[in-house]
Order: sequence, then C-alpha cells, then structure tokens
Amino acid sequence: MYTFMAGIALLVVGYFTYGKIVERIFGVNEQRQTPAYSHSDGVDYLPMNKKKNMLIQLLNIAGVGPIFGPIMGALYGPVAFIWIVVGCIFAGAVHDYLTGMISIRNRGAHLPELAGKFLGNGMKHVVNAFAILLLLLVGTVFVTSPAALLHNLMDGAVGLGVILGAIFIYYLLATFLPIDKIIGKLYPAFGALLLISAVGVGVMLLVTGAPIPELTLTNMHPASAPIFPLLFLTISCGALSGFHATQTPIISRTTQNERHGRKIFYGMMIAEGVIAMIWAAAAMSLFQGPVGLNELLASGGPAAVVSEASGLLLGAIGGTLAVLGVIVLPITSGDTAFRSARMIIADYLKVPQKKLLNRIWIALPLFVVSFALTKIDFTILWRYFSWANQSTAVIALWVGAMYLFVAKKNYWIAMIPGIFMTMATMTYILNAGIGFGLSLNVSYIGAVIVTLAVIALFYRSAVKARANEMPIDLPMKDWEQAA
Repeated sequence: MYTFMAGIALLVVGYFTYGKIVERIFGVNEQRQTPAYSHSDGVDYLPMNKKKNMLIQLLNIAGVGPIFGPIMGALYGPVAFIWIVVGCIFAGAVHDYLTGMISIRNRGAHLPELAGKFLGNGMKHVVNAFAILLLLLVGTVFVTSPAALLHNLMDGAVGLGVILGAIFIYYLLATFLPIDKIIGKLYPAFGALLLISAVGVGVMLLVTGAPIPELTLTNMHPASAPIFPLLFLTISCGALSGFHATQTPIISRTTQNERHGRKIFYGMMIAEGVIAMIWAAAAMSLFQGPVGLNELLASGGPAAVVSEASGLLLGAIGGTLAVLGVIVLPITSGDTAFRSARMIIADYLKVPQKKLLNRIWIALPLFVVSFALTKIDFTILWRYFSWANQSTAVIALWVGAMYLFVAKKNYWIAMIPGIFMTMATMTYILNAGIGFGLSLNVSYIGAVIVTLAVIALFYRSAVKARANEMPIDLPMKDWEQAA
C-alpha cells in the first residue's frame, strides 16, 4: 500500500515540479494569439475555457488504455508502478505538453504535418498513414471494449450488435458536428462519472486494506516474461501514449491562451497516470496474485477484471457506477479518435471542414473500415494497437526534440524518452510474433543498431535545420496565407 500511495504522491509532485521545468524550457508566450482565435471556423477552431478544455483533454486521452493496459501490466508485479510514475512524469506528460504546445504554435497542426516540418517531408506521408492506422485501431478497440462491458452489465439482455450500432451512431454524430455541440456539452457529465468511479475504486482499496503488493527487490517482478520491452508496450496510455499526439491538436485548436498548456496537456496526463495506478493496484491485490489475475484475464479479458473488481470494492450499485465510468473512458476517446482521423485526412488533402458534406465524405469510409475490424479478435487488435501506439509516441518525441534543438533549448527532455522508446518499440516488433519473430537477443542487437542510426540521422538533420534557422513557429503574419 505504501508503494501505491507514494506513487500517487510522486505523480502530483511531478506536476508541480518537473511540469514547471518543462513549461519554462518551452517558453510560454501569453501575448501570442492562439489558433482558436486566429483560425476560427466555428467547427474545429473555436475558443473554449480552460476547465472545459482540461476535462475534454482528459476524456480524449483516457480511453481503456489507462485501465486495460495497467490491468494486464499488473501481471508483471509492482515494477508496473515504476513505469507508470516515471513514464508519466518524464515521458508521457512531456510528450503531451510538447505536442500540444508545438501544435498551438503551428496553427493547430496534427502530428503528420509536424513530422513533415521537423523530420522531413517524406515523414509527413509515413506518419499520416501511421496515424490513420492507429486511430482506426483505437476507434475499433474503443467500440468493442465498451460494447462488451455494457453487454455484460446488462447480462446479455441487449444484443452486442445493437450496442455496437448505438455506439457507432454516437461516434458519427460526434465526428461530424462542431466540437461544442456534443463533445463540449456531454463531457462534463461524463467527466463526473469518470472521476467518481476512479476515486471510488482508489478510496475503497485503501479503506478495505486491500493487499496491494509493495515494491521490494524480491517482489519487483514475479512474472516470467521479460520486462523489456513488453511492459513498456502493455502499459501505454497510463505512462506514455502516441494516441495522445493525435488528440492534443483537437484541444490546441480550442485553447484560449498558451499559459493554459501545462494544466491542459501536462496536468491531464498526470491525472491519467493516477487512474492507471488505481487500476494496476486493484488488479494486483484482488485476485490472489498473478496466477488468479491471469486466470480471470484468460476467461473474460480486462473487462471481466473491471467488473469483478468494481463489484468487490463498491457493491452492486457502486460497482455498476464504476463500470459505467470505465465505459465512458473508451467512448470519449473513440469519438475523438474518429474526429482526429477526419481532421488529419482533411488537412492532408487540404479540404476545408466548414461544410458538413466535406466532413461526411471523409469520415464515412473510416467507419466502414472500423466496422470490418470489429470482427477481429480483441487480443490481436490490442497487440497491433500497442505497437502502433508507442511507435507514434516515438515519432512525436523526436518531433519535440527537433523543435527544442532548433530553438536552442534543452532538447534532452524529449530525446531521452525518445531514445528509450525507440529501443523498446524496435525490440518488440523484431521479436514479436506479429512482427519479425526473431530471438530476443537478436532483437536487442537489431534495436540498438536502428536506435543508433536514428540518433545519427536526428543530429544530422537538427544541425542542418539550426544552421538554416528553420522557422519552428508559424509567424502570425502567415496565418492568413497558411489557412
């Protein structure tokens, strides 16, 4: 229990200390007009207040990742707490803050456009395809997982297909309509449900004296699977998630002032880390250790763990509310996943989004493909999602490092986690069955070679960009032309 409580405390302290350091390094300009005003279109670009942006950002980024990921990561034991806390403070929150703020400085640009600007035009096309793939996987995972939870909650009284259809209809409306019409109005209620469920589970873990394992040298990692790289891909959204890089531009287009950035981007990632800590602790303590947890996962997946833990800790009524809070998370990320995909494609094809018809013909094919993907087994989808998710985070961290290098600022805050996750994602895809299937030792060697090559390419490009005085921020006089 002490490890769990210390982890929560460190996350809060990290926001007030390292968060301020990152903000100072980036350099906030409170006088600079944000895209919400300079590029206003009444659909995606429009100013919303800080509290609403914070809540929407939290619900955008906190899908099933900070719950399902930590639940599966709990199989690795208390070492999972280390990755959630350290990863969240020094990687995930930095990642979210930099992608959000750099997007604000570049008319609310999405990751493919930023990658093209800072990593070369060829990367724009690669990242565009990669981001669309990730968002389709996210949207699909975040349709199937809440549908399964609702189906179980209602004891099968309503067919799974009917629930899937209802969620898809909501996603369609949230994707097409202006952001303040559905998302801006529903998220406050959804947010209250989310906070009640997460806080309720966390408090009851402490009140009931749940045997949350402590971090010790002998109890750090009871699982047989290697920690590296699997842990760092299994627990993604609760520590570091590339999906967030696709979501922050939604809010960068509605942020009123740059000084709000730390609370919106860095702070909401810390909040997600707290949610991840709570569910990792619940999974570790309520099912007689890794063996019992593994059996429950094998029989019903992470959704079964959520239902069982909620009922054990909060009773029938409280447990139902907690499950509803968990259901809210993927739904409020799935809707913005499709919205982000629509915006990224529109930016890539240079199609204005003020007309509803333009939004419809871009988004409809996404829903058709996503519906087809719902027929694939969830565990397979999750493996591809995990790798695509962390690979996107790697790209975003290198974009942040390039921005700071050219600006002659401390780029190591992005480069160090970027190097680490480049190693992790490359090791995984070289070793995994869904990748090249090489032995772990060969995968380590291959990952080191690729990572060193990436570092060399980064410095070659960064030095050249700094020498040529690359304009890292879009000058305000260019807004009209860029639009």
